[in-house]
Amino acid sequence: MSESRPDLQEDDIRRIVRDETAGQTAKEEPPAAPIGDPAPLGLAAFALTTFLLSLFNAGLLPAAGETIVFPLALFYGGLAQFMAGMWEYRNNNTFGATAFASYGAFWLTFGALETYYAGQIPESAVGPAVGWFLIGWGIFTAYMWIGSFGVNTAVMLVFLLLATTFFVLGIGDLIGSDAIVVIGGYLGIVTAFVAWYASAAGAINTTLGRAVLPVGAPRG
Repeated sequence: MSESRPDLQEDDIRRIVRDETAGQTAKEEPPAAPIGDPAPLGLAAFALTTFLLSLFNAGLLPAAGETIVFPLALFYGGLAQFMAGMWEYRNNNTFGATAFASYGAFWLTFGALETYYAGQIPESAVGPAVGWFLIGWGIFTAYMWIGSFGVNTAVMLVFLLLATTFFVLGIGDLIGSDAIVVIGGYLGIVTAFVAWYASAAGAINTTLGRAVLPVGAPRG
């Protein structure tokens, strides 16, 4: 700080101190760099993993090939989506952070369960355990659907379809009905395509600077 001089008035001294302090603060705390919108990444990671697993649930792909879902669940649906959730915290988006981090953790859990732990569960307990696991995720998705009213119509539809998918798959596993699981598989495929649309809209509209793909206004 500059030394005070007798010819400076009190107001001048205060101004000099204020200016120098502001300059020091700016040097010590530079403005945070902006980051891109992580939502298109999170939605795309969710969509692809959901789509592939749903093809097996719907019986459109042979069960013998289902192992291909597990690494995808760990690295794209899981890790990439979880990272999108952390970036949403950086964007001060509580809803997006909660959604992407949670569903990223869901896919990490699913991949780890099928890879390391499924063989340790007695066959008679698998159906009820997985059923309640999915119903629990349906409950979470149901209240997140209410929160999605403040985002846009496309995202709101993703959560509505996803909640329905979780509940249908959960009930199918709980009562041991392959037919209901197949219905849940088809619902998952539709959910994946809507999530892909919302992801494409976020990426394309942002890049081109105009609404090429409409997503609808928030309803909240």
